[in-house]
Formats: sequence, structure tokens, C-alpha cells
Amino acid sequence: MTLSRRGVLGLAGAIGSAGALGAGGAGGAGAATATGGVTAAGAATAVGGRVRTGFERLAADGYAGLAGRKVGVVTNPTGITADARHLVDVLHADERVDLVAVFGPEHGFRGTAQAGDSEGASRDPATGLPVYDTYDKSGQKLADVFTTAGIDTVVFDIQDVGARFYTYIWTLYDCMRAAALAGKAVVVLDRPNPVGGRRAAGPVLERPYASFVGREPIALAHGMTAAELARLFNGEFLTDRPVELRTVAMSGWSRESFFGETGLPWVPPSPNMPTPDTALAYAGTCLFEGTNLSEGRGTTTPFEVIGAEGIDRRWAEAANRLGLPGVWFREAYFTPTFSKHVGKVCGGVRLIVHDRQAFDPVRAGIGLLITARRVWSGFGWRADHWIDRLTGSDRVRTLVDAGADVDEVVGDWAAGLARFGAVREKYLLYP
Repeated sequence: MTLSRRGVLGLAGAIGSAGALGAGGAGGAGAATATGGVTAAGAATAVGGRVRTGFERLAADGYAGLAGRKVGVVTNPTGITADARHLVDVLHADERVDLVAVFGPEHGFRGTAQAGDSEGASRDPATGLPVYDTYDKSGQKLADVFTTAGIDTVVFDIQDVGARFYTYIWTLYDCMRAAALAGKAVVVLDRPNPVGGRRAAGPVLERPYASFVGREPIALAHGMTAAELARLFNGEFLTDRPVELRTVAMSGWSRESFFGETGLPWVPPSPNMPTPDTALAYAGTCLFEGTNLSEGRGTTTPFEVIGAEGIDRRWAEAANRLGLPGVWFREAYFTPTFSKHVGKVCGGVRLIVHDRQAFDPVRAGIGLLITARRVWSGFGWRADHWIDRLTGSDRVRTLVDAGADVDEVVGDWAAGLARFGAVREKYLLYP
């Protein structure tokens, strides 16, 4: 039959996003049954020298997985095609998809809100679709939002950065739990872990310390993609009420790949995550959110510079003496325009990662906490012990306060990390 104008626009979007996948690429996106009632689109070989996202592979398959479904999309500015169009615009223009709602996470659908905030409910001016706010909603409250929206399938497509305390993965978790309560299905469209997926690192959360920066016991740097985490969530943590889950894998991504090797455009997933280099440091330097030092918010290089008034070159010197792999520390000075120490000249360090393969951001973050405490008499933890939420227990804080060195702190979580690694292995989709 002939296509309407809407159908032509949608087809153009699918072609633009899928590129020259051809029959081989599209065929690789077919669903294969996995354990736990989950279906997963298997990984396939890349075509054209770059990674194909889950959305591209869904489009190349003619959106077959969404046929006959009333769809709501959980996304933000990172949910784009390879030529930088937003998937909401592409899906809305395609008559093969019945897209009826959009759901915004922390920072909002358009990404304008700062940390710990959202944009609220609205109507998208480009498509006319209702935009619902998921931030600070979970359980039955979020299930009711899905019911009100009139959907039967929740599609998740957001760029993660690989750290447990980056909240988008817990938005995914909350959406999965709420979808199960409301009798909805979930489809996760995968994107790269921008810092690679070679290994997990850091402490594993202890449940008494669970919060929106860590709902369940996973490692601080989990080394997984969103689709892999969804499979793990369903298989390990939502066993009382697993959701009907389908994951659409990427093609062409390997666990050794960093974001710059994917050939995909980078869109900041939140206001303080401007580049893939930010993401590389984030799992370690975000720990300074739990201290009275600035983690670089309000500068052009958040999480790559850290400091406070009164710190001088001695911190960088002490950090460099640790000999941490893959990173150098340079004396740095900066003046934050918002957040901690706003308008004040801060001394501190800038991270220079010279070997991404060797660099362990969590170990580096621990080294910086230890040396900051040693060289600066003004060092202090936040009064609410937010560091315990970030690390997943009180162990890092108490060990650092007791004068432990880097090896002692890192060694303390080794057994828990090994147990998590064995569980993680069951849910990986890529070589």
C-alpha cells in the first residue's frame, strides 16, 4: 500500500538511523529466548565500522517488537539516532508505531534540570505528546502513571555512564518494577557503556544503604550496559514479580570499547556530564559529593577537577606518589559558578588519564580521598554521611578515617566484588 506523509517521514527516520544494515544486520536483531522469561535480541557484527544501537536495530527490523502496542518511551536528550535526531520524533512520525506518551527521568526529557531535579509534566511541543515525570516516583505510584498514560509497553532508551550512583539505571529498575505491577511490558534499547565493560570495580552496595543512587547490590563501577543490567535486575532482584522484558542489543560493540571508538555522537546525558572523559573519571571523583570539597560542578570540567579553598600543590604531589595506574594528577585552580564553593578560588587537582585501559577510577577516587584527608586539615565528610550512600556502606568512610591506605580500602571489598562478578557474568550480552 502507499505510505502516508507520516509513514514516509518515519521510514526516512528508520533508514537514517539504521544506516546500511542490510539483511544480515536486521536479521541479527531477531529475538532469542533467554532465561527467566526474558527475550533478548542477540548481538551481531557491526556494519559500516561503527556501533549500531538497540534503537537502530529495532528500526531495521521494522519495529516488529512494537507492533500492535501502545508505546511510552522513557528517554532524555541522549535518545538519538546516528544522525542526531531524537527517537521520539522518529517514532512519532512512523505509522508503524503507536507512540502515546513520553516519560522523563532526573534532569527531564529535555535535560534542562540540574541534579536532584526534573522538568515536571508537560506536553512536547514538537510532537504534541504528553510528557510524564518519573523522577522521585517508584512502585505503585509509578505504576499508576503508566496506567494513566494508557500504554501497554514501556520502551527505555537512555545513555548510561557505568556508575552505580548515576540514577538512570535505577529509573530503569523502578520502571521495570512498576511495569510489572501495572501489567506492562518493558523493552530496553541498548547503548554503549562509555567507559567500556571489561570488568566491574569498587564496593558492592549493602542493602541497608539502598537509595536512588543504588537500589540493589551491584558494584560501584558495574561494567555493564543498560540491557545487561535489565536482565540482571529481572533475574536477581525482581524475582517476586519479574516483568515481561525484551532487550534489543547493539551490534559492533565489545567490552574493550570506549565511547570514542563507537562512531556515535555524544550527547551529555546530564548537565554535569559534558564529555566521555567526564564519564571516565566519574565513578571515582563523584565520591567527593560526599565531602566538603567541590567535585568540579560549576566548571567546564566537572569531575575532572576537584578542590576547595586552602588546598595547594601538596595534594597533587601526594596523589602522584601513590603511583596509581593510568592517571596523573596536576595542580589545578578553579572558581565554581554554582554548587559548592561558588565564586571562590579553589585549589586542588585535575586528573589526566593517560592510559584508559589501566585506569581504575574507583581506586583513583579512593586514593584522592585518602590524600586529601592527609594534606588538608579542612577535609570533612558531609554531615549526612552521603559518602555511605555513594559507596554502599560505611566501610570506606570508616577505613579512610582510620588511616587505611589504598590497598587496604580496595581489599576490603574484594570478596563482595568477586561474588558480584560471578552473578554479572550470567547476564552479559557482548564479548
